[in-house]
Amino acid sequence: MALLGGNPSTQGIRLDLKTTTSVFEPGDLSVSCIRVETSNIASPPKPLLIVTPTIQGTYPVLLFLHGFELRNTFYTQLLQLISSHGYIVVAPQLYGLLPPSGIQEIKSAAAVTNWLSSGLQSVLPENVKPDLLKLALSGHSRGGKTAFALALGYADTSLNFSALLGLDPVGGLSKCCQTVPKILTYVPHSFNLAIPVCVIGTGLGDEPRNCLTCPCAPDGVNHVEFFSECKPPCSHFVTTEYGHLDMLDDHLSGCIGAISGYICKSGKGPRDPMRRCVGGLFVAFLKAYLEGQSGDFKAIVDEPDLAPVKLDPVEFIEA
Repeated sequence: MALLGGNPSTQGIRLDLKTTTSVFEPGDLSVSCIRVETSNIASPPKPLLIVTPTIQGTYPVLLFLHGFELRNTFYTQLLQLISSHGYIVVAPQLYGLLPPSGIQEIKSAAAVTNWLSSGLQSVLPENVKPDLLKLALSGHSRGGKTAFALALGYADTSLNFSALLGLDPVGGLSKCCQTVPKILTYVPHSFNLAIPVCVIGTGLGDEPRNCLTCPCAPDGVNHVEFFSECKPPCSHFVTTEYGHLDMLDDHLSGCIGAISGYICKSGKGPRDPMRRCVGGLFVAFLKAYLEGQSGDFKAIVDEPDLAPVKLDPVEFIEA
């Protein structure tokens, strides 16, 4: 059953607003950013940015795939917020200046996944352990499409994913011009996925920045179609007043960082509320489906106004 902005199964339950809204703020854990290069045979197949709690414990792992032509470091503030709630985030740099074919990008993501079981522990702080039985997969923009393709089995992995998140995923330039592999079928609930899925879209992603640019998340290949093809349990949140890159860091380095602000239409406000919203949705979803703590997720579905930015629509289809 589809739920738009409210979940009848949670109506009448008294909500602890402090607990509910805490997912949109930094968590209680201190975190560290670790850069891992591909320097020797034991190194990962791609350079990594790892954001991890520093306090002793065993934590679920989130693999995060960057967007088209973007750097993994552009997401540092977002990933720090997620990690501070008790998650080890692994963000590979899948390519440099020139993106590979879609198939090769998926294979690279699979190679990083396969490295986790043998290599991740060696680069983490002392007494911090990864729980690879609780492994989630996510990605933004083209990386969101890559995450879906990897979950759909377009490359083999030695580990199983327990949850999937698509952050404004993009499958190509248009319905008739998908990137390879063409995973969108335009048949509702056709994705052969047996794991819970969360799709986060942006309200301005399908609008061009100006008359000289194209939309960064065009109609027909954006979050709307990705969600339509998901099987339950699946959820869909749209940040109505923000754009495709508005969850990135405030200050982006290099030439790519300099031009990123001129490519996609952006919201009028600062990026911090958008990052907190996206980070909070990630945390609430991961807590619900990796750790069995569904209170925050259900509360946000029931009361989208709890989020720091406007969410509309909000859809949740239960299993």
